Amino acid sequence: MPDAENQRVVLARRPVGEPQESDFRTERGPVATPGPGQALVRTIWLSLDPYMRGRMSDAPSYVPPVLIDGVMTGGTVGEVMESRADGLKPGDLVEGRTGWQAYAAVDAAELRRLEPGPLPLSTALGVLGMPGMTAYCGLLNIGQPKPGETVVVAAASGPVGSMVGQIAKLRGARAVGIAGGEEKCAFVRSIGFDDCIDHRGPDLAARLKQACPKGIDVYFENVGGAVWDAVFPLLNPFARIPVCGLISQYNQTAPAPGPDRQAGLMRAVLTKRLTIRGFIVWDFASQQADFLNDATAWVESGQVKYREDIVDGLERAPAAFIGMLHGKNFGKLLVRVGPDAAA
Repeated sequence: MPDAENQRVVLARRPVGEPQESDFRTERGPVATPGPGQALVRTIWLSLDPYMRGRMSDAPSYVPPVLIDGVMTGGTVGEVMESRADGLKPGDLVEGRTGWQAYAAVDAAELRRLEPGPLPLSTALGVLGMPGMTAYCGLLNIGQPKPGETVVVAAASGPVGSMVGQIAKLRGARAVGIAGGEEKCAFVRSIGFDDCIDHRGPDLAARLKQACPKGIDVYFENVGGAVWDAVFPLLNPFARIPVCGLISQYNQTAPAPGPDRQAGLMRAVLTKRLTIRGFIVWDFASQQADFLNDATAWVESGQVKYREDIVDGLERAPAAFIGMLHGKNFGKLLVRVGPDAAA
């Protein structure tokens, strides 16, 4: 592609505390040439997700960090422009992890071919992508909601939280969301939740208790911090807590001030027989086909609804990402990097 130019966003330095736009750098350069077994993919959609904050740090984690001067990691949907791999041809649509860049030469084994269908291509990164599968696998494998139980989920207007509550309703449970602001809470109620509590309002603990008169049987943890403090006393015996994320803590540079609560937590784990399990979505990679079958049917039938928050232009990704860490997005945050069809 001699006339094309690649644009990419790299990690310029590791943030201390809250990321700044200066921690990123936008670069331009030549488009890579695919090698044997590779395809050149033009990015159409880029997903921005909270886990990326962890990848910016070099603390020990479940995956290696992004290298300084390395392209920021991220899930993408794109179009194959050139292919030297069996099974892929120019014009094919694929989902992969090509990162914050306009073009990438990538091994075909790292791409999933997408079949055109009635749903927007962007859903492959949201309700039918990693966030949707995170909700599906975490709730059904760890939360295991039963008819009549109460399921509470933090960040309920986001792509994971909104899916958790809707699946809980499909399983016959009562769903209570926690979200930031009345507009987001109104959306959460509109998609079928029984109630939603604004965590920015006063007396969060009292309002959550009122919304959960029979206590909490499943709490899907996305946030931590003050939300966890409100949930913890309401957990019923044998409650299950899938721990998906702790976004309120990602920018901390030191432990939160206050008394050590570990003893009280461990006593509750014992006396209430709580199950607390952290997970990463790909712990359940073998269930991807089941998820796609179920979730596609639910979305196409209208049983599951979703919302997207779209930003245009790769250069706007750093600011959008930083805003997401402060809850400024409303729905699945996506960057439209290029047009749906090749120019």
